[in-house]
Amino acid sequence: MSSLAPPPTPRTLFIEFARMGLSGFGGVLPFVRRAVVERNRWMDDRDFVELLSLGQVLPGPNVINLALMLGLRFAGWRGALAAFSGLVMVPMGLVLGLLLLYQHYQDVPAVQRMLAGMTAVSAGLMLATAIRLAQSQSLTTRAVLIGGAAFLVIGLLRWPLVPVMAVLVPLALVLEWRANRGGRQ
Repeated sequence: MSSLAPPPTPRTLFIEFARMGLSGFGGVLPFVRRAVVERNRWMDDRDFVELLSLGQVLPGPNVINLALMLGLRFAGWRGALAAFSGLVMVPMGLVLGLLLLYQHYQDVPAVQRMLAGMTAVSAGLMLATAIRLAQSQSLTTRAVLIGGAAFLVIGLLRWPLVPVMAVLVPLALVLEWRANRGGRQ
């Protein structure tokens, strides 16, 4: 892989995260990954997945946690504030305007069909991002078992996320610790 680009400034973080926030209503993660890893080359897929994983176990929305951590890593507190503001505040103004329009036109069948189509697009973007992120990880038996268990019980059986993660996260950590302690991968 080519070398990474220099760290972004707070201004660049604000502009990029505003672009991401305005591009990804309902699913910003694919846009964040593309901007951070592919377009700007601020980090590679492996580092991105590690930061995303941390953002998922912290309280709050994953992408906001990710924006804050990326901003902090690259430009300190000013970067964290810039990334957060770009991601949240700019789209919020647009969403409030759209909300006013939606209240007026919500019963129009064409509007209802457009929203159904946007749902399918969002699901496809999330699936494509999940596949791309999974490809950057080591394919071990442990990873397949934990990932498969999470997919089965959360995705198919619809068990509650918090209790499942309360079991799977410690289990995954113990399995990794034991594998690394024994020199196995």
